[in-house]
Order: sequence, then structure tokens, then C-alpha cells
Amino acid sequence: MSTTIAVLTGAGISTSAGIPDFRGPDGVWTKHPDQMNVYDLDLFMSDKKQREYSWRWQKESPVWKAQPGVAHKALARLEQAGMLNLLATQNFDALHEKAGNSEDVIVNLHGTIGSSHCMKCGQAYRTADIMAKLDQEPDPHCHKPMPYQGDMPCNGIIKTDVVYFGQALPEGAMEKSMRLASQADQFWVIGSTLEVYPAASLVPVAAQAGVPITIMNMGSTQYDSLATRLIHEPIEEALPKLVDKTIAGQG
Repeated sequence: MSTTIAVLTGAGISTSAGIPDFRGPDGVWTKHPDQMNVYDLDLFMSDKKQREYSWRWQKESPVWKAQPGVAHKALARLEQAGMLNLLATQNFDALHEKAGNSEDVIVNLHGTIGSSHCMKCGQAYRTADIMAKLDQEPDPHCHKPMPYQGDMPCNGIIKTDVVYFGQALPEGAMEKSMRLASQADQFWVIGSTLEVYPAASLVPVAAQAGVPITIMNMGSTQYDSLATRLIHEPIEEALPKLVDKTIAGQG
């Protein structure tokens, strides 16, 4: 039976693909704290101007325009080899989906920008379809016909499935991640500072289950002492090498 790997990815895997992080020294929110309002649920729901700004900002953001890098593609290879049982990510850029990983293994702990839904009736939308019409409809509302209202459109507010400030994590996301991380043969942390909870708690959960932990991050983390292997090399170089070695049975 092949080795199973559970993975947690953070901002570091996406900075290697050209997306600036949010909280680092050069992070978007470090330099422009006011832009945290883009993801403030109360403001988004209550203020039309904030919604329009939030949608426009997200469309013009590197998060929306980015393409997966070699590190993302390496994790898609790991899944194709039948070795990836969990890809929990703190990123909402949908780059793991774009790289070819499947919904079977991906858990978007902080949601995803790839999909959206109506806050009133729950109708799902592809964010790309909304972005394509943003010039015509800068404050997107739901057009789903409501049969009990004579097929009048629902007209609820649409938001991306990113977890905004003031929102809970997706239901069951942490529970699934904790279960699979503790059942894996190895647990890899890729590009996370392990400062944001509850995602960071996956490391002690895996350690308690006796799962060997690899932490690949340029800086140190509070959980380095729990790791059996620390890798401080650039992720775009180190992760493809680690995946290739693991698939070959040497990792």
C-alpha cells in the first residue's frame, strides 16, 4: 500500500506563484490595512459602495489573475500518484483547483474565490461568470427565479465563497482536516507561518497521532520543534524535488 501524505498549504506556496501575501512584511494588509475592509462581512452586506469596491478590488487583485506555479503542480502530481489524502489550504486563490487537484482532497479552510453564492437563497455561481459581467452589474445580485413569487428573481446579495471577517470556517472543514491529517503516514506544512488558527492546530493534532511532520517554510514557526524535517529552501524548488522523491519511494 502506498504512503499517504496530508498537506497544509499557506501563503508561501502562492507567493512563489506571484501572489503577495496578506500579513507578511510586504503583505497587502501590512501596507494597506484599510483594504482588510474588502473582506469584512458586515460592511459588505450593509453598504452598496463597499460591495462594489470589494468586487472590483477582487477582480483586479493578483489573487484572481494568478496561475498555479510549479509547486502547485507538484501537489497535483502527488495526487495523481495516489498518495495525497488531504490538501488543506489557508489560501482562497483556487490555485490548487487550477493546478489539477480534485475536490476529493482539497479542503479550503478559508473558502475560495473560485465560487460564489447568494446570501439569501444559497444559489451557487461560478465567480468567473460574475467577474465577466462586473462592468454591467458592479453590485451582483441573484437572478434565480423564485417559483413561489411568480418567478420573480431572488435579488439576494451575491458574495464570493472566501471566508470574510465575521464568518465561520466552512462547516466540517477543520474536522475533516484533523481526521485525515491524523490518519496519514506523513504530514507536510508548505509555506505557512502557522500563526493563524484553527489551521495551525493541525500540526499538534498530527504530532499527537504520531505522524511524522515536514515543515517547509522560509522562516521558522512556533511548531518547528514538532517537526521531524525542516526545509528552509525556496518552495518552488524544494517542493517539486520532495514530491518526485516521495513518488519514487525515497521521500
